[in-house]
Amino acid sequence: MNQNLSSYRIFYAVANTGNISKAAKELYISQPAISKSIQKLEDSVGVRLFDRSSRGVTLTTEGELLYSHVKSAFETLTLGEEKLRRSIELGVGHLTIGVSSTLCKYILLPYLKDFIKKYPHINISISCHSTNQTLALLEDGKLDVGLIGKPENPRTIDFYCLREIEDIFVATDDYLHILKLRGVEADQILQNSTLMLLDKENMTRQYIDDYFQNNHIVIQDTIEVSNMDLLIEMSKISLGVGCVIRDFVKEELETGVLKEIPLGIPIHKREIGFAYNQNVRVSKSLEHFIDFYESYQI
Repeated sequence: MNQNLSSYRIFYAVANTGNISKAAKELYISQPAISKSIQKLEDSVGVRLFDRSSRGVTLTTEGELLYSHVKSAFETLTLGEEKLRRSIELGVGHLTIGVSSTLCKYILLPYLKDFIKKYPHINISISCHSTNQTLALLEDGKLDVGLIGKPENPRTIDFYCLREIEDIFVATDDYLHILKLRGVEADQILQNSTLMLLDKENMTRQYIDDYFQNNHIVIQDTIEVSNMDLLIEMSKISLGVGCVIRDFVKEELETGVLKEIPLGIPIHKREIGFAYNQNVRVSKSLEHFIDFYESYQI
């Protein structure tokens, strides 16, 4: 395109009004400037675009051809501006959230239920990963926000705590009865049972492994899975002792389906919350999300 956008805007205004004087008033440009711009455009395309008369100007056949494309272009631009204005008014946007499947089910979905009531025009994409994977994607700028356990070294990550969670060990009465028949004392259950744990890629597992090491607990038989819901269900059918989050088995503990294994040294609670990369430009949608979770109570 040899001409800049202003030349075609002038051409478009003159064609619509059919009068250079009217176009000049509409665009707040002098008539000589309008005439000079039209002449320059005609020289550039190599054809006459307007027929001049005392009553005004009319498009030539070549001018009609160019006008059809210019009209379409400006209508598209106008539509784009209107959609942008409406999106700003409505708060239209998009967020990509990284979260583990466990935190997604028990924490994120109840939170999003309230968020989308306030911001129904923000589209949400959920990407399920471990906390470590979510952190890596946040640092690479591939996620807008993550729901994670608080990292030891957040580096470029801003973290906002939503709540604390507590890891516990649980089993059925039937499984604990079997251990008792084998002569296993209450304070030796972890060392003498089949422990069901999240896999080593999971931050929860790393936290529990640190607990074992710091308290000199040597475990023997283990079953590893990638999903805490599986741990809960496996615990409920007496496959072993499951390491789960207390809040996620409240009903099972209250009804007696599962029993908590008493620990001589309790596992310290840990924080979970939303995190985003402080070095990445914050979109309007993320601004809304941050403002919302800063005032949110679970």
